Amino acid sequence: MPTSFSATTPYASQRSLTYARHGMVAASQPQASQVGRDILAQGGNAVDAAIATAAALTVVEPTGCGIGGDAFALVWIASDDVGNGHLHGLNASGTAPAALTPEAVAADGHTEMPLHGWTPVTVPGTPSAWAELSRRFGKLDFASLLAPAIRLAREGFPVSPVIASLWQRDEATFRRHLEGEATQAWFETFTPAGRAPRAGEWHRCVDQAATLECIAETGAESFYRGELAERIDDFSRRTGGYLRAEDLANYRPEWVSPISARYRDVDVWEIPPNGQGLVALMALRILEGFKPGHRDDPEVLHRQLEAMKLAFADGQAYITQPEHMSQSVDALLSDAYTESRRRLIGDRALTPEPGTPPAGGTVYLATADAEGNMVSYIQSNYHGFGSGVVVPGTGIALQNRGHDFSLDPNHDNSLAPGKKTYHTIIPGFLTRRGKALGPFGVMGGYMQPQGHVQVVMNLVDFGLNPQAALDAPRWQWLGERRIGIERGYPVHLVRAMAERGHDMRIAHDERSFGRGQVILRDPDTGVYSGGTEPRTDASIAVL
Repeated sequence: MPTSFSATTPYASQRSLTYARHGMVAASQPQASQVGRDILAQGGNAVDAAIATAAALTVVEPTGCGIGGDAFALVWIASDDVGNGHLHGLNASGTAPAALTPEAVAADGHTEMPLHGWTPVTVPGTPSAWAELSRRFGKLDFASLLAPAIRLAREGFPVSPVIASLWQRDEATFRRHLEGEATQAWFETFTPAGRAPRAGEWHRCVDQAATLECIAETGAESFYRGELAERIDDFSRRTGGYLRAEDLANYRPEWVSPISARYRDVDVWEIPPNGQGLVALMALRILEGFKPGHRDDPEVLHRQLEAMKLAFADGQAYITQPEHMSQSVDALLSDAYTESRRRLIGDRALTPEPGTPPAGGTVYLATADAEGNMVSYIQSNYHGFGSGVVVPGTGIALQNRGHDFSLDPNHDNSLAPGKKTYHTIIPGFLTRRGKALGPFGVMGGYMQPQGHVQVVMNLVDFGLNPQAALDAPRWQWLGERRIGIERGYPVHLVRAMAERGHDMRIAHDERSFGRGQVILRDPDTGVYSGGTEPRTDASIAVL
């Protein structure tokens, strides 16, 4: 991968590559990107900008994230001006409540974890992520970082086109599936006019403004051990929920050591399990054993699809909270196991199964500052607005992350009180020979590791610049031999994959193929080059 890129835009979006020297914020909403840029202008660093941008996104993009969701971050803190430094990982995903047992779920009449209502609600980690990032690495006062989000919530904002479309989709889903007191406040909060807002319409949420203000004034303590925790506990008890004040009070985010895999001449970094970044690393390890080839070569695409399927089969079998995994990260990334999986790739599409190693709805943003600090950050309520449970008078939409737990007691990811489930949201980061290249990510459920693999290959193997790497059409594995593929892929490639046994599904809705951001730093000049997602209302703001 070159340190400087051609500005050529070979794909349909024709967005220009963005350059900056003193700071950059890439996010899925222009108003959020601008919030982060303003924080940099006020003397904040990349961490401050990430927190402010993330808080603003809970207001302007509630279809993908909220105060009641989870978050992860990879934070590069520079030690000099040529790219040296250290990468830190933050896991702010929540645990299952103490009262949420398999027996309790079965007693409620469920044979698998439901998608809506109180049952899939886990402890939210997002507010703790903001506070912990600020405490350890921030420069500005924490309250000042949330002030722009508070203003957006209180005064309102015009809803952007893609978010309006997603809002209307989720409203239709919730009107079919939500009923009862636990979810009534969702409609009151997010459809105040009796329907989802349309593109360009003004929307405000004064309840969310008050909640953000409480979080800002207390460094998030009110959410876990104060007034907001009490309100969540009270509502949960009154409406049949499992979440209690004790669950919130006992929660702390975790600083973790990022995991990595070498791909060609770069190191690709991910958050360790319970995140699914390991899936991306396993796929890249398999692909690293093949020569790069050309992006439009059928053999290259076939290998990508097969490697992704094999990695996912293992990920879905083994990834959960680390102490509950029957296979270790080292075993799954080992040379011997990687080679054994690589040998399974032949000329025909296979239906993947997990191997046996040797013993042993979401928003993504990226920020960078003049000192070379960079943040790869992601937060989510999981499926759209999450569980549909909104605590009245707070604007807090609670996630449905517990939906991913298995009720099979023999599965690594089986439900247990106080346990963290397999988690789809993953930030990524690239380095070369110990020097930072920069943050990248592609949000969107199980598309995320698939998006990571494709963006990395676009940058490293195919020489695309960050914008073109995001513009390029994508594919996604849908299970068994089913492959979804965007219409921008050449017809001969789609036909060639079908001839190899892949069940090709040409997609007519690009929203399911993820939404990403990339910022890369040239270590020689310190200049940032950034790309932003053409499949949503994204933008880059620079200093």
